[in-house]
Amino acid sequence: MLNRRRGPTPRRHRVVASPIRLPVAALVFSLAYGTVGFMVIEGFGLLNAVYMTVTTLTTVGFGEIEPLNPDGRLFTLSLIAIGFTAVFTLLAVLTSLVASGQFGRSLTRRSMRQRIEALRDHYVVCAFGRVGRSAVEELAAQGADVVVVEVDPSLEPDMIEAGVLYVLDDPMREDVLERAGIARARGLLCAVDSDASNVYITLLARARNPDLFIIGRASSPESVEALERAGSNRVVSPYRLSGTRMAALAFQPAMLEFVDMVSVAPDLRIEELVLGERSALAGATVRDAASPYEGVMIMAVRSADGSLLVPPRADTELNVGDLLIIVGPMDALSDLAKRAR
Repeated sequence: MLNRRRGPTPRRHRVVASPIRLPVAALVFSLAYGTVGFMVIEGFGLLNAVYMTVTTLTTVGFGEIEPLNPDGRLFTLSLIAIGFTAVFTLLAVLTSLVASGQFGRSLTRRSMRQRIEALRDHYVVCAFGRVGRSAVEELAAQGADVVVVEVDPSLEPDMIEAGVLYVLDDPMREDVLERAGIARARGLLCAVDSDASNVYITLLARARNPDLFIIGRASSPESVEALERAGSNRVVSPYRLSGTRMAALAFQPAMLEFVDMVSVAPDLRIEELVLGERSALAGATVRDAASPYEGVMIMAVRSADGSLLVPPRADTELNVGDLLIIVGPMDALSDLAKRAR
């Protein structure tokens, strides 16, 4: 069983709470100090003592409830010194936070946490480097909800500019993955530039969500097997993928251009659909499933037993659990996706 790495919230998530904690505590102490002092030295009741303390600290100047004796006046001077120090320190800290933008960022993160908590079936992307950023852009283009987990605070402006939800913390902490909604997520993309980190994140995520679809990044061939054993459903090696694509472009440029065109065309997509137990397409043929839609083609069918038909015959019967690879307009594919559930 994995050890749950839980600990105190990192310091950067208390950028507002930590600086103002001391002046707020001093202000509370001033209120208590003044109230108790007026009750003990002047014999005031609780209400009168609180009233005198507040009017003294706020400099309202309503005057004394009762004449103060010399001890009371000395005590009032000490209360003014302590209270004014606390108030002006608090104002200085708040002004500094607002001017530096930390206060606004803290409010943004709080709002972001609430939005993340409301997500379901979203994708979690670990790291916002070159690979992670490209993955986020593609997922967003497909209309998917995305949460980025990034440990480097210098990338926060880039994530804000991209308009993506994010958690600014270490993705190798289980509590951080939970804040990203890993238990409710549909998929996880481990795009950290360390294979060891990706393996560990995969182990944490798989333990937290057994149904999660995990894609791991492997920089070295030796890490592919480790990621698969850790629980990755798919493993991608950016360097190997780049080399394979370059070779394919050398021999089959037209084919890759077609695939790229389908990927970036505004109203054309390649999608995969799995027929659910109540799917309206179960029992239909490939011809019956595609014919109601203009421009839709079922390119491949993989049955539940793993057999693959590329391309399938028009009279091929579709069954529950079949995976379909379909190309066509987005509206048509959206309707097909509803019928496939």
